Amino acid sequence: MNAAHADQLRLLDVQSLDVRLSQLAHKHSSLPEHAEIESLTKDLTHLRDLLVAAQTEESDTAREQTKAEQDVDQVRQRSVRDQQRLDSGAVTSPKDLESLQHEIVSLAKRQGDLEDVVLEIMERRESAQERVSELTERVTSVQAKVDDATARRAAAEEKINSEVASITKDREVVAASVPADLLKLYEKLRGQHGGVGAARLYQRRCEGCRLELNITEVNDVKAASRDTVLRCENCHRILIRTSESGL
Repeated sequence: MNAAHADQLRLLDVQSLDVRLSQLAHKHSSLPEHAEIESLTKDLTHLRDLLVAAQTEESDTAREQTKAEQDVDQVRQRSVRDQQRLDSGAVTSPKDLESLQHEIVSLAKRQGDLEDVVLEIMERRESAQERVSELTERVTSVQAKVDDATARRAAAEEKINSEVASITKDREVVAASVPADLLKLYEKLRGQHGGVGAARLYQRRCEGCRLELNITEVNDVKAASRDTVLRCENCHRILIRTSESGL
Protein backbone atom coordinates (compact mmCIF):
# COMPACT_ATOMS: atom_id res chain seq x y z
CA MET A 1 0.00 0.00 0.00
CA ASN A 2 1.15 3.49 -0.79
CA ALA A 3 0.15 6.76 0.84
CA ALA A 4 1.67 10.21 0.80
CA HIS A 5 4.25 10.62 3.54
CA ALA A 6 2.32 13.61 4.87
CA ASP A 7 -0.77 11.39 5.21
CA GLN A 8 1.29 8.83 7.12
CA LEU A 9 2.47 11.52 9.50
CA ARG A 10 -1.12 12.57 10.09
CA LEU A 11 -1.86 8.96 10.98
CA LEU A 12 0.61 9.35 13.80
CA ASP A 13 -1.47 12.30 15.01
CA VAL A 14 -4.55 10.09 14.93
CA GLN A 15 -2.68 7.45 16.91
CA SER A 16 -1.56 10.00 19.45
CA LEU A 17 -5.14 11.16 19.95
CA ASP A 18 -6.36 7.56 20.24
CA VAL A 19 -3.73 6.87 22.90
CA ARG A 20 -4.92 9.88 24.84
CA LEU A 21 -8.54 8.72 24.55
CA SER A 22 -7.51 5.29 25.86
CA GLN A 23 -5.68 6.93 28.75
CA LEU A 24 -8.76 8.96 29.60
CA ALA A 25 -10.96 5.86 29.45
CA HIS A 26 -8.60 4.12 31.85
CA LYS A 27 -8.52 7.17 34.09
CA HIS A 28 -12.32 7.26 34.11
CA SER A 29 -12.62 3.58 35.04
CA SER A 30 -9.92 3.76 37.70
CA LEU A 31 -11.00 6.90 39.55
CA PRO A 32 -10.26 6.30 43.25
CA GLU A 33 -13.79 7.42 44.06
CA HIS A 34 -15.16 4.22 42.43
CA ALA A 35 -13.52 1.98 45.03
CA GLU A 36 -14.24 4.49 47.79
CA ILE A 37 -17.94 4.60 46.98
CA GLU A 38 -18.14 0.82 46.63
CA SER A 39 -16.52 0.33 50.05
CA LEU A 40 -18.67 2.99 51.70
CA THR A 41 -21.82 1.60 50.10
CA LYS A 42 -21.05 -1.85 51.51
CA ASP A 43 -20.56 -0.30 54.95
CA LEU A 44 -23.77 1.66 54.57
CA THR A 45 -25.75 -1.42 53.56
CA HIS A 46 -24.40 -3.33 56.56
CA LEU A 47 -25.19 -0.48 58.94
CA ARG A 48 -28.72 -0.13 57.55
CA ASP A 49 -29.29 -3.85 58.09
CA LEU A 50 -28.10 -3.48 61.68
CA LEU A 51 -30.33 -0.44 62.12
CA VAL A 52 -33.39 -2.31 60.85
CA ALA A 53 -32.60 -5.15 63.25
CA ALA A 54 -32.22 -2.70 66.14
CA GLN A 55 -35.45 -0.91 65.22
CA THR A 56 -37.25 -4.24 65.05
CA GLU A 57 -35.89 -5.20 68.46
CA GLU A 58 -36.99 -1.85 69.92
CA SER A 59 -40.46 -2.26 68.40
CA ASP A 60 -40.76 -5.82 69.70
CA THR A 61 -39.69 -4.85 73.22
CA ALA A 62 -42.12 -1.91 73.15
CA ARG A 63 -45.00 -4.30 72.47
CA GLU A 64 -43.62 -6.71 75.05
CA GLN A 65 -43.46 -3.90 77.61
CA THR A 66 -47.03 -2.83 76.87
CA LYS A 67 -48.26 -6.39 77.32
CA ALA A 68 -46.32 -6.83 80.57
CA GLU A 69 -47.62 -3.52 81.94
CA GLN A 70 -51.16 -4.58 81.08
CA ASP A 71 -50.61 -7.83 82.97
CA VAL A 72 -49.38 -5.85 86.01
CA ASP A 73 -52.38 -3.54 85.80
CA GLN A 74 -54.81 -6.45 85.65
CA VAL A 75 -53.25 -8.06 88.72
CA ARG A 76 -53.21 -4.70 90.53
CA GLN A 77 -56.89 -4.05 89.76
CA ARG A 78 -57.88 -7.50 90.96
CA SER A 79 -55.84 -7.03 94.12
CA VAL A 80 -57.56 -3.68 94.74
CA ARG A 81 -60.98 -5.26 94.32
CA ASP A 82 -60.10 -8.07 96.68
CA GLN A 83 -58.78 -5.63 99.27
CA GLN A 84 -61.95 -3.56 98.97
CA ARG A 85 -64.06 -6.68 99.54
CA LEU A 86 -61.95 -7.56 102.55
CA ASP A 87 -62.19 -4.04 103.98
CA SER A 88 -65.93 -3.77 103.35
CA GLY A 89 -66.75 -6.57 105.79
CA ALA A 90 -68.99 -8.18 103.21
CA VAL A 91 -67.11 -11.46 103.54
CA THR A 92 -67.90 -12.99 106.91
CA SER A 93 -67.19 -16.66 106.44
CA PRO A 94 -63.82 -17.54 108.03
CA LYS A 95 -63.08 -19.88 105.19
CA ASP A 96 -63.86 -17.23 102.59
CA LEU A 97 -61.87 -14.65 104.50
CA GLU A 98 -58.86 -16.94 104.61
CA SER A 99 -59.19 -17.67 100.93
CA LEU A 100 -59.47 -13.96 100.10
CA GLN A 101 -56.48 -13.06 102.23
CA HIS A 102 -54.45 -15.83 100.60
CA GLU A 103 -55.42 -14.56 97.17
CA ILE A 104 -54.37 -11.00 98.07
CA VAL A 105 -50.96 -12.29 99.17
CA SER A 106 -50.61 -14.35 95.99
CA LEU A 107 -51.60 -11.38 93.84
CA ALA A 108 -49.04 -9.20 95.58
CA LYS A 109 -46.33 -11.73 94.82
CA ARG A 110 -47.57 -12.07 91.24
CA GLN A 111 -47.58 -8.30 90.85
CA GLY A 112 -44.03 -8.10 92.17
CA ASP A 113 -42.86 -10.77 89.74
CA LEU A 114 -44.56 -9.05 86.81
CA GLU A 115 -43.09 -5.68 87.77
CA ASP A 116 -39.64 -7.28 87.73
CA VAL A 117 -40.41 -8.53 84.22
CA VAL A 118 -41.44 -5.02 83.19
CA LEU A 119 -38.17 -3.59 84.52
CA GLU A 120 -36.15 -6.21 82.65
CA ILE A 121 -38.03 -5.44 79.43
CA MET A 122 -37.56 -1.70 79.95
CA GLU A 123 -33.81 -2.21 80.29
CA ARG A 124 -33.72 -4.20 77.07
CA ARG A 125 -35.82 -1.58 75.32
CA GLU A 126 -33.57 1.24 76.54
CA SER A 127 -30.55 -0.68 75.25
CA ALA A 128 -32.27 -1.16 71.89
CA GLN A 129 -33.15 2.55 71.73
CA GLU A 130 -29.53 3.49 72.39
CA ARG A 131 -28.46 1.08 69.66
CA VAL A 132 -30.95 2.63 67.25
CA SER A 133 -29.68 6.11 68.07
CA GLU A 134 -26.05 5.07 67.64
CA LEU A 135 -26.67 3.30 64.33
CA THR A 136 -28.77 6.18 63.02
CA GLU A 137 -25.86 8.54 63.60
CA ARG A 138 -23.44 6.14 61.92
CA VAL A 139 -25.72 5.69 58.91
CA THR A 140 -26.02 9.46 58.58
CA SER A 141 -22.25 9.87 58.80
CA VAL A 142 -21.47 7.20 56.20
CA GLN A 143 -24.22 8.49 53.90
CA ALA A 144 -22.59 11.93 54.03
CA LYS A 145 -19.28 10.35 53.01
CA VAL A 146 -20.98 8.54 50.13
CA ASP A 147 -22.58 11.79 48.98
CA ASP A 148 -19.24 13.60 49.16
CA ALA A 149 -17.40 10.88 47.22
CA THR A 150 -20.20 10.77 44.64
CA ALA A 151 -19.96 14.51 44.14
CA ARG A 152 -16.18 14.33 43.77
CA ARG A 153 -16.50 11.49 41.27
CA ALA A 154 -19.09 13.40 39.26
CA ALA A 155 -16.79 16.43 39.09
CA ALA A 156 -13.84 14.27 37.98
CA GLU A 157 -15.97 12.49 35.38
CA GLU A 158 -17.25 15.79 34.03
CA LYS A 159 -13.69 17.02 33.57
CA ILE A 160 -12.65 13.79 31.84
CA ASN A 161 -15.73 13.74 29.62
CA SER A 162 -15.09 17.31 28.58
CA GLU A 163 -11.55 16.43 27.52
CA VAL A 164 -12.77 13.31 25.74
CA ALA A 165 -15.29 15.36 23.77
CA SER A 166 -12.61 17.87 22.75
CA ILE A 167 -10.11 15.19 21.70
CA THR A 168 -12.80 13.23 19.84
CA LYS A 169 -13.58 16.32 17.74
CA ASP A 170 -9.87 16.81 17.00
CA ARG A 171 -9.57 13.16 16.01
CA GLU A 172 -12.52 13.40 13.65
CA VAL A 173 -10.88 16.34 11.88
CA VAL A 174 -7.45 14.70 11.58
CA ALA A 175 -8.84 11.26 10.64
CA ALA A 176 -10.90 12.85 7.85
CA SER A 177 -7.66 14.01 6.21
CA VAL A 178 -6.18 10.48 6.14
CA PRO A 179 -6.88 8.32 3.06
CA ALA A 180 -9.72 5.87 3.71
CA ASP A 181 -7.72 2.73 2.88
CA LEU A 182 -4.84 3.73 5.15
CA LEU A 183 -7.24 4.62 7.96
CA LYS A 184 -9.07 1.30 7.50
CA LEU A 185 -5.80 -0.63 7.82
CA TYR A 186 -4.86 1.40 10.88
CA GLU A 187 -8.20 0.72 12.58
CA LYS A 188 -7.86 -3.00 11.87
CA LEU A 189 -4.35 -3.16 13.30
CA ARG A 190 -5.31 -0.99 16.26
CA GLY A 191 -8.00 -3.49 17.17
CA GLN A 192 -5.52 -6.36 16.93
CA HIS A 193 -2.63 -4.77 18.81
CA GLY A 194 -3.94 -3.23 22.00
CA GLY A 195 -5.07 0.08 20.58
CA VAL A 196 -1.84 0.87 18.71
CA GLY A 197 -2.06 0.45 14.94
CA ALA A 198 0.70 2.83 13.85
CA ALA A 199 4.09 3.48 15.40
CA ARG A 200 6.93 5.87 14.77
CA LEU A 201 10.32 4.58 13.71
CA TYR A 202 12.66 6.34 16.11
CA GLN A 203 16.42 5.79 16.03
CA ARG A 204 15.88 2.53 14.16
CA ARG A 205 13.50 1.29 16.86
CA CYS A 206 9.80 0.59 16.41
CA GLU A 207 7.94 2.48 19.12
CA GLY A 208 5.11 -0.03 18.88
CA CYS A 209 7.00 -3.14 20.02
CA ARG A 210 10.12 -1.29 21.27
CA LEU A 211 12.38 -3.58 19.24
CA GLU A 212 15.28 -2.30 17.18
CA LEU A 213 15.36 -3.12 13.49
CA ASN A 214 18.19 -5.37 12.34
CA ILE A 215 20.51 -4.26 9.55
CA THR A 216 18.51 -6.05 6.85
CA GLU A 217 15.30 -4.38 7.98
CA VAL A 218 17.03 -1.00 8.12
CA ASN A 219 18.27 -1.44 4.56
CA ASP A 220 14.78 -2.42 3.39
CA VAL A 221 13.37 0.72 4.98
CA LYS A 222 16.04 2.86 3.36
CA ALA A 223 15.31 1.34 -0.02
CA ALA A 224 11.53 1.88 0.19
CA SER A 225 10.04 4.99 -1.33
CA ARG A 226 8.69 7.67 1.02
CA ASP A 227 5.14 6.85 -0.04
CA THR A 228 5.41 3.14 0.75
CA VAL A 229 3.40 2.19 3.82
CA LEU A 230 5.82 0.10 5.85
CA ARG A 231 4.99 -2.56 8.43
CA CYS A 232 7.13 -3.57 11.39
CA GLU A 233 8.49 -7.10 10.84
CA ASN A 234 8.10 -7.84 14.55
CA CYS A 235 4.70 -6.45 15.58
CA HIS A 236 3.21 -5.86 12.10
CA ARG A 237 2.03 -2.36 12.97
CA ILE A 238 2.28 0.43 10.42
CA LEU A 239 5.79 1.83 10.72
CA ILE A 240 6.09 5.51 9.98
CA ARG A 241 9.36 7.23 9.21
CA THR A 242 10.23 10.67 10.52
CA SER A 243 13.32 12.87 10.54
CA GLU A 244 14.32 11.10 13.77
CA SER A 245 14.23 7.58 12.39
CA GLY A 246 18.04 7.35 12.30
CA LEU A 247 18.24 6.15 8.71
